[in-house]
Amino acid sequence: MADTLLTPATRATARLPLLDVLRGAAILGTLMTNVWIFASPGSEWSVLQGGLTSPDPVADPSAANIAETAFRALADGKFLALLTILFGVGLAIQYDSAARRGDPWPGRYWRRAAFLLLEGTVHFVLVFAWDVLMGYAVTALLVARLLARSEKVRRRAMWTAAAVHLTLVSLLTLALASGDDGAPKTPDPDAVALYARGGYGDQIAFRLENFAALRIEPVFSFGLLVFLFLLGVRLHRAGAFAPTGVGRRIRARMAAWGLGLGLPLTLATTLGGDDFFVLGRYGVAPLVAVGYIGLIGLALDRLWVPKPVVTALASVGRTALSCYVAQNLLCMLLCYGIGLGLAARLADTGPWWVMGLWAAVALTLTAGSWLWLRRFDRGPLESVQHRALRPRPSR
Repeated sequence: MADTLLTPATRATARLPLLDVLRGAAILGTLMTNVWIFASPGSEWSVLQGGLTSPDPVADPSAANIAETAFRALADGKFLALLTILFGVGLAIQYDSAARRGDPWPGRYWRRAAFLLLEGTVHFVLVFAWDVLMGYAVTALLVARLLARSEKVRRRAMWTAAAVHLTLVSLLTLALASGDDGAPKTPDPDAVALYARGGYGDQIAFRLENFAALRIEPVFSFGLLVFLFLLGVRLHRAGAFAPTGVGRRIRARMAAWGLGLGLPLTLATTLGGDDFFVLGRYGVAPLVAVGYIGLIGLALDRLWVPKPVVTALASVGRTALSCYVAQNLLCMLLCYGIGLGLAARLADTGPWWVMGLWAAVALTLTAGSWLWLRRFDRGPLESVQHRALRPRPSR
């Protein structure tokens, strides 16, 4: 993320703060999904072992089940797709800047992608197995080269990637729906013990030992990543994020189509149960993400959002990389046995504490980022990346 994803507000005088607000919403929205991983027995490993189960609001329409279902359904995959689209937007902005300066493209961009890969690897090893930065770094290298090609080539690559991805999602969903459910899935007892009582070094070793399995998501969703990157490029060049009449019309259509189609499909896949989880997260979610962009844009265009909320989200957006890592670090220290161990202490007490944890971490990030930006131009990790990648003065 960092300079790849961020376009600091200080570089423009009069601009719609849409991109910063969208980034802030995307960062806090990904936490709405990830917080359930931290709070589940077996944590990171439970995603692969069936321990991250969803409630059934039809069989048990309690307030807790309905609230958890809605909370998770509105977030799962949607904000990750939104974040991916915005990464494509950031890449297009960098390409445009290089073109204005007359610099070759992709030029030295490989250094930025390599640094992002390094950041993601460190984050994976030390903090959170379901890191997104590593996948973004690899995808960015491919898409950066496509930006130097013709629109026809990019369009073919975009829709080919979408077709390959949807084929994989359809085949996996069909296999899940037609398979024998068998015995109820339970989390691995060893993984439960590791995250509840194990040491920090043991958790790091576990991630390294299971690197291939824990890195399966960006491999499986690579086609989706390419599609969403290129979709971000197209939306940027169409003016979807600009404070113009054309931009407002595009955002209105995005909200109408994205939410009009995406929310009913989300409801259907959610009520369909775990067999339709893949279809919902990797098939329907990107459509809803497009609707979220349009809806947030409309809200800003029409001044529906209070200024303090806009400022808070924009602050998180301007420090996106730092907030992304910080939210996972905070959840690790709060939920795992190496910290407060809330996941084990509050197990089987219902979903309310998990949603409360998300709210507490989100408020901490918004307040912290706002205070930080009162004194500094960039977030802490953004500053590290900026210093590492800035051109060295020639002698």
